[in-house]
Amino acid sequence: MFGSSTQTVPEAKRVPRHVAIIMDGNGRWAKKRFLPRVAGHKRGFEAVRETVKACSELGVEFLTLFAFSTENWRRPADEVSFLMEMFLRALENEVVRLGRNNIRLKVIGSRERFPAGIAERIAAAEASTAANTGLTLTIAADYGGRWDVMQAANQLLAEGCTELTEDALSSRLSMAYAPEPDLFIRTGGEVRISNFLLWQLAYTELHFTDLLWPDFGPAALDQAISSYQSRERRFGRTSEQLPDSERRS
Repeated sequence: MFGSSTQTVPEAKRVPRHVAIIMDGNGRWAKKRFLPRVAGHKRGFEAVRETVKACSELGVEFLTLFAFSTENWRRPADEVSFLMEMFLRALENEVVRLGRNNIRLKVIGSRERFPAGIAERIAAAEASTAANTGLTLTIAADYGGRWDVMQAANQLLAEGCTELTEDALSSRLSMAYAPEPDLFIRTGGEVRISNFLLWQLAYTELHFTDLLWPDFGPAALDQAISSYQSRERRFGRTSEQLPDSERRS
């Protein structure tokens, strides 16, 4: 398990070790072009491929993408059905590409409401990429930050835990295998975190862009990382306490 930013001071690297992204704006991208919403989701999937490739080349170790929240089940049934079908096809077709690029796949979130076959495909895709040692790509699907904290607490209760500690809870969160995100990006112009990684984002640097997700690419990622690099990561300390290499003028 990785350390908590509220208990220890993480190493501040120039290239963020862990990037987390809310990919917002697929539907609006399509609407602006008088296309059906599904066209935006298709183009958004291409943006995922480009971002995964760019993060891998930059040396980012963990990339977490918010693909489908616990609240997204409220969307129109035909759109949800399309997203589930697209997710299934991606699991079937992208595993070879991930393996070829030494990328490990993880999927977090509840799997109880997925259509038949998806949970099995997730398990198979995770198993087939488990030995890869490059970028860890995490897809958050039917995921919510509150759900994550609750399922971790329920695990502790089931184990007979009588005293709740930060370490105990952190070790049972969905992303206990990864460090906390260094950089959070949200596209689409909204300025909120929408129930995403609520526990893990405590000291994450936030970057919001008006770009709709299908228009997000390597240049926009570079801009977000440049913004991250311009900030002091103090974790409760003063600027004077930072090493010279971490101070910003």
